[in-house]
Amino acid sequence: MKTWTDKLADPRPHVVKPAPIAIAGMKAGQIMLVPTARLVDGFIRSIPHGRSMSVRALRVALAAAHGAEVCCPIKTGIYLRTVAEAAWEALANGTRVAGIAPVWRVLDATSPTLPKLSFDLAFIRDQRALKGLSR
Repeated sequence: MKTWTDKLADPRPHVVKPAPIAIAGMKAGQIMLVPTARLVDGFIRSIPHGRSMSVRALRVALAAAHGAEVCCPIKTGIYLRTVAEAAWEALANGTRVAGIAPVWRVLDATSPTLPKLSFDLAFIRDQRALKGLSR
């Protein structure tokens, strides 16, 4: 069985294509970015220290950075979980907090991804509090 770290390392590229359906504020036919876990990971790592961003804002920024109008909400949610779980695996394997993707900059108490995580959510809450981020 693949680990979350294996899933994060998937070499498949991101795709930009017309959105097949209307969902989560995007319209069918809009040019949509289908991100990868690595793309989401890299973007989260680029968010400056002490700053946070909503999942919606992350999707808007990713789309704009790749010449798309929208970013797939389903794949973004899946890959947010992949990034968070891979970060947790890295911590469990001895990586320091400073060396993992700072998922707490995007995931907060209102994030739909949070209840799906396999680890204690206190970690996310504690990191947000330590970094002075709300919620």
